Amino acid sequence: MEKYNNFGALEESFIDPDTSEIAVLSVPYDETSTWIKGADKGPLAIIKASSALEVYDIETDSEVYKKGIYTCPAIKTNASPEDMSGEVENKVSGLINAGKFVVILGGEHSVSIGAIKAHNSKFKDLSVLQFDAHADLRDEYEGSKYNHACVMARVKEIAPFVQVGIRSMSVEEKDKLDASSTFFAKDINGGDIWINKVVEKLTSNVYVSIDLDVFDPSIMPSTGTPEPGGLTWYQVLRLLKAVSESKNVVGFDVVELCPMENNSAPDFAAAKLIYKFLSYIYENRSKK
Repeated sequence: MEKYNNFGALEESFIDPDTSEIAVLSVPYDETSTWIKGADKGPLAIIKASSALEVYDIETDSEVYKKGIYTCPAIKTNASPEDMSGEVENKVSGLINAGKFVVILGGEHSVSIGAIKAHNSKFKDLSVLQFDAHADLRDEYEGSKYNHACVMARVKEIAPFVQVGIRSMSVEEKDKLDASSTFFAKDINGGDIWINKVVEKLTSNVYVSIDLDVFDPSIMPSTGTPEPGGLTWYQVLRLLKAVSESKNVVGFDVVELCPMENNSAPDFAAAKLIYKFLSYIYENRSKK
């Protein structure tokens, strides 16, 4: 396998499709983005940057890559977002049924819908934890109910969810927001009280969707719709760690990386985030 088709640039023994516990699936889709285009280039940028990862994680004192990380062939399509969602659902369902823990690399946020549907069909008592600058609760946008701005409106039809980092929405979305399950970026301050409140809102099985624009643009400028006032690196990590300790994380996605020429730091940050989250998840699976 070529280096840049292999998350982490791992040795052959750790990327076997049959024995690897983890499957990384890229969906380089960017058909409904409405401002800065380029999210279709995000998955490959993440995989390229992952070749520079140190595969030993200091915090967890672990090497999660030894569980095996198979990088699947990407789902490349110019289909409608509805059809793309169906393709993702079918592929993810197959991976779950094969016993894989699935990590989705977007692409725009609409790729999450099919992945969440697949996980909801497999896991009972599922809730979704959304990291995002935007509410994404429009019922329809630019003629499609599967636009990236409608993701959580579709998830609302599937499973309960908690939103973290929100700092931008339309008045239409305000009326659809569940204030008790929304943690606005402006209200997330020092200490971990807010983290405990987020965890309490989640069910036993959790799917996590991470739109990278949840981070402040000083950390993550490479997104299609950057919003000032976002979360910090360690705020996000502390919540991911807490969720991994208290809940059964069944899958996750990382979406909306829009790579910038001559600045690969955000690409590496996204790759590091994925590896850190996997380290948290598998550290706590071994304890449980």
